[in-house]
Amino acid sequence: MRFSDIHERAIARKGGVAQLNALLPQLPPAAELKARTDDRYLAEITRCVFKAGFVWRVIDNKWPGFEAAFQGFVPAYWQQVPPDVLEDLARDERIVRNMQKIRTVPENARMIMDAVHEHGSFGAFLSQWPSEDQAGLLLWFKRHGSRLGGNSAQYFLRYVGWDGFVLSHDVVAGLRLAGLLDASPTSKKGLQQAQAAFTGWHHETGLPYSQLSRILSCSVEG
Repeated sequence: MRFSDIHERAIARKGGVAQLNALLPQLPPAAELKARTDDRYLAEITRCVFKAGFVWRVIDNKWPGFEAAFQGFVPAYWQQVPPDVLEDLARDERIVRNMQKIRTVPENARMIMDAVHEHGSFGAFLSQWPSEDQAGLLLWFKRHGSRLGGNSAQYFLRYVGWDGFVLSHDVVAGLRLAGLLDASPTSKKGLQQAQAAFTGWHHETGLPYSQLSRILSCSVEG
């Protein structure tokens, strides 16, 4: 299926080109990925992990408390944090006291620090990974991170400005409607099928992957 057909359907559903364009994510300059500090990457990963399966606005409203409780999310500290600190956090009313998710912070801090040791910063690591291999990056997050095997890593990448797709319910429905996805979207095969679809559309249109993803979502959502 040509993306022009999907684009036209999205325009019709949203009431016009201007209305659709107003919904599309705008990519920040590529230099911002490198400029963002490692603590901000750990913070955003943690925010996405805590939002998974939860009411997002609750996490956003409590986020100043998270920043205070996790002391700014410095990865070098959290990668080797003593167990009693995590136990104290499980009783800290400033955050959502989910011990399983609290334990992801040191694990994801170690993931970040491993990338820092090899690339100089986590932003430098992300900036050198091409959008044409988002499937490979998502599998990397699944292998090296904690609770990053579903959509959390995809939303994290979107929020920090890395150009990629998000396999939301509507995007998955759109891919299936186009006959381009017949596997689970969280499986290696499913990610590779989604990658092939978006890479083909990127070459067809020249549009960023994040905008292609949003347009596809708009083409099927109410």
